[in-house]
Amino acid sequence: MTTATRRLTLLGICVALIAGAVAAYFYAADGRAARKELAKPAAKGAGQAVLITTAPVTPRTLEIYEEVLGTIENVIDPTIGAEVAGRVTRVTGFTGRKVKKGELIAEIDAADFQIQQRADQAEIGRLTSLLEQQDRVVERQQKLVAQGFISKNAIDDAVAQRNALRQSLAAARARSDATGRSVTKARVVAPVDGEIETQIVAIGDYVKLGDPLFRMVGVQELRVHLLLPEAAATRIKPGLKVVLSPPAAPERVLEARIDEIKPTVGTNNRALDAIVKIRGEGTLLRGGGTVNARIVTSSLDGALMVPEQSVVLRPAGKVVYAIEGSVARQRVVETGLRQDGWQQVVKGLSAGETVAADGAGFLTDGAAVTVRAKPGAVAEEGTKKGGS
Repeated sequence: MTTATRRLTLLGICVALIAGAVAAYFYAADGRAARKELAKPAAKGAGQAVLITTAPVTPRTLEIYEEVLGTIENVIDPTIGAEVAGRVTRVTGFTGRKVKKGELIAEIDAADFQIQQRADQAEIGRLTSLLEQQDRVVERQQKLVAQGFISKNAIDDAVAQRNALRQSLAAARARSDATGRSVTKARVVAPVDGEIETQIVAIGDYVKLGDPLFRMVGVQELRVHLLLPEAAATRIKPGLKVVLSPPAAPERVLEARIDEIKPTVGTNNRALDAIVKIRGEGTLLRGGGTVNARIVTSSLDGALMVPEQSVVLRPAGKVVYAIEGSVARQRVVETGLRQDGWQQVVKGLSAGETVAADGAGFLTDGAAVTVRAKPGAVAEEGTKKGGS
């Protein structure tokens, strides 16, 4: 190999080494740039504020209550019986029908009573005529006695006959009144406003005096029985507020008061029976059903309340995040009673402070926050701007 050939070979090797070094440099630079680009979104996401809603720490009146499942019964549930004997000719009442007091629900054949009533009227007419004739006889004899034509004994007999006719007429009228009442009783009417629970009689049935025809329930007045443990006797008393709600519609509440407490404890269940009387019209409560009851035994004024979701568990214990500007500050708190989505804070907060509600579980001490406006607040703000 000549000297020139060796020189050319060495030059080619040097050029190849320089080209490889340059390629490696640019490859490494591109990788570092790519890694920086990937790291940028992560760093940006680490600094984002947490979206939350807030609620003020407000003092409220906290009701202390006991919950119990009550049973309902109808105060008025009459069984309508036949007041006269006879065959049923008409039935207008049926199971489930709502009726008003005095409304016709059945009729019993009253033909015999109507015949008797006409006979009574005829007897009254006969006795009335005899009494009028006897009055004239007494009047004439009184004149004859005054003139001395007849003795006083004769007038006494005439007066006695007149008095007897008067009594007979009174008895006939009483019989007519009784027959008239029987005609009226043949029309069976509802004794109260309510609903027919059971129809017992049908057209064509022969009923005797006192036979049951219908069973009714009065929907106006209901009685609620609240069974409580015997140990609650010191806390439960008449006059306490009771909030009732039907299981089918818990949002429809009805406020009432305990009217009375049975003086004895139930022998079967050893329970105290508190009785609440209510009006059943316009409610979903029905006799024989159940009702959710909340008996308010006492109240606590000025209790500091926050939404339940504001209280979260951390290694330090139960904490609430107070919002200061756009930063969340952790506060260790002591809690009390919980009621209707609110939590009582006994220690660690003051009235008027603002705490995180929705989103509190994602916060840490010192975290940046963004408060999400409530829809109502946004609408109100828009209204203010439009009006100004």
